[in-house]
Amino acid sequence: MSIPLDLARTLAIVVEEGTLDAAARRLHVTPSAVSQRLRALEDQLGRVVLVRSKPVRTTEAGDAVVRLARQIALLEHDALAAIGAEGGAVASVPLAVNADSLATWFLPPLARVAQRRPVVFDLHRDDQDFTAGLLEAGTVMAAVTSRESPVAGCRVRRLGVLQYEAVATTAFAARWFPDGVDVAALAVSPVVDFDRRDDLQTQWLARRGVAAAAPPRHRVPASQDFATAVELGLGWGLLPNFQSAAGLSEGTLVRLGDDPVEVPLFWQQWNLTSAVLDDVAEEVVAEGRRVLSAG
Repeated sequence: MSIPLDLARTLAIVVEEGTLDAAARRLHVTPSAVSQRLRALEDQLGRVVLVRSKPVRTTEAGDAVVRLARQIALLEHDALAAIGAEGGAVASVPLAVNADSLATWFLPPLARVAQRRPVVFDLHRDDQDFTAGLLEAGTVMAAVTSRESPVAGCRVRRLGVLQYEAVATTAFAARWFPDGVDVAALAVSPVVDFDRRDDLQTQWLARRGVAAAAPPRHRVPASQDFATAVELGLGWGLLPNFQSAAGLSEGTLVRLGDDPVEVPLFWQQWNLTSAVLDDVAEEVVAEGRRVLSAG
């Protein structure tokens, strides 16, 4: 059995576009033709590769085929570049990264790569505990993740530790913690969460014996906006030291404790030899080790 590469590429494009209609426009064919290619691929493999929902989603077999298509596309670009025959083609590199890294240190290394290579980046933002899942699904080629154990078919390098400190504005602290940051005050003072999967504030509260359901919670699902919400006094929250350092230095923010939450970060990427992907890795790993705590 073999996997027809043109059909594998079609599946990858359908997944990238989200619908058969959008994939058809990109491929300059009819939606019916796209559907026929997918059926031919499934007949060839004897497995369903795509659930035709909106947006579409792959099965486990489909994940493997999409991963193959993207690996071949990357290696093909490297080979054409090596012989000077890429003809202006631009490599597309999908990456997964947590929101706080994206907002603080992750973009400069990508910019350096883009200055010397014909490459574009398709960034997928997710919590660092979930980005490895995008690697497993073949959605991305590499990820910043809190997972140290390698995803199947990937290799891992340590980046460093992202430290988060619980902070609030001086006015907020004076209002809600006049007698100190104790269990009773924390149970009623508003807290800012990134989203419903963000458990950093919950971890910090648990250390102090405060029930997760006790305090009222704002949810602000964007890293810079989250920091702004804390700086405006909507609630207290855990900020990376990149975002809290200026306010702490100027006295507009105060620490609520001296026990930061530490999140180790790792770089996981496909275990294949690619000049483009390796160049990205070298820049990202060097930047991470420069700006993150050694832990």
